[in-house]
Amino acid sequence: MAAAQAADARRATIHDVAREAGVSVSAVSKVLRNAYGVSPEMQAKVGAAIERLEYRPRTSARAMRGKSYTIGVMILEMSSPLQPEIVQGITDELEPTPFQEILVVPGKSPQRQQRSIEALIDRQVDGLILIAPWTAESYLDELAQSMPTVAIARHGSAASYDTVVDDDFAGAGLMVDYLVSLGHTRIAHTSMPSGGLKRPYVLSHTARSDGYIRAMKRHKLNPDVIVTTYSEQGGYDAAVKALERPEPPTAIFAGADIAALGVLRAAEERGIRVPEDLTVTGYDNIYASTIGRVSLTTIDQSGHLTGSMGVKLLLERINGRSQPIHSVISPRLVVRGTSAHPRPDMAASDRTSVAAPTASL
Repeated sequence: MAAAQAADARRATIHDVAREAGVSVSAVSKVLRNAYGVSPEMQAKVGAAIERLEYRPRTSARAMRGKSYTIGVMILEMSSPLQPEIVQGITDELEPTPFQEILVVPGKSPQRQQRSIEALIDRQVDGLILIAPWTAESYLDELAQSMPTVAIARHGSAASYDTVVDDDFAGAGLMVDYLVSLGHTRIAHTSMPSGGLKRPYVLSHTARSDGYIRAMKRHKLNPDVIVTTYSEQGGYDAAVKALERPEPPTAIFAGADIAALGVLRAAEERGIRVPEDLTVTGYDNIYASTIGRVSLTTIDQSGHLTGSMGVKLLLERINGRSQPIHSVISPRLVVRGTSAHPRPDMAASDRTSVAAPTASL
């Protein structure tokens, strides 16, 4: 009962309740907010601790203080070059305002993402910008009913939160159309697992894969999707798999620029010239793709603009707007030095009306 004795000398905090109940602070927060997925057992355990400590949430103090002037920002990982570019757009847009961002980097686990989101809420942020959340739609919908929220790179219009997305479906189609115009018919595409998310509430990589498949079928070509990860190593592994085939692709369209860098490494190790022997393209137009030695042909979705737009929508939410907005950024093809016509001896047609099976790693 040490926690109860400490609470006699001062007002109990949420941390006291967590220690008394033997659970995490985020679990207490979920019970207090009646969040989705809380078991009856957890409610009873936390409720008993609240009664013993006579805990009273400090909602009145926050109401007196008004806004905290902090914005919670969640990105999945620092190793993804695009996500820091989005954060830079958020930071630049917040610069002239009184708001300050608080950044968390939980990784791709939906459970850890939820814990990080709840930790931000416990710190009384005024709103949330979630970049590529893998969490369930039901969780996001319930979260946004009590907290102004903007989801970035999450497709599907939502009723209770705003979204900012690139038109990934159209962007993938732009790239396929361009590669076909050069004469390529064997075009492989690297993607990632869906993470269990169901259409239309999917992340960018799923929408890009859908756009690639639709465009390939429109040109009566076999889609060839290699499921890996959006990382340099993931792109490398996908390229190794594709290039070891008896009839390798003449073009590899990586679903992200970071994966395209891995494709370039795999080609270089095998003495395959880019673009003379193999065309390599990406998606995102990250800074590294602009470097002269890389000079990657890609699709630009402007990470900085995406972050800036996310802040504008969130501040509107904080100031009272309740109607959801689904903001779509138009992609743009950027042609650089890694794309060219296929070699004449490799340009045999691969057209068919039947789609070939996709591959995975």
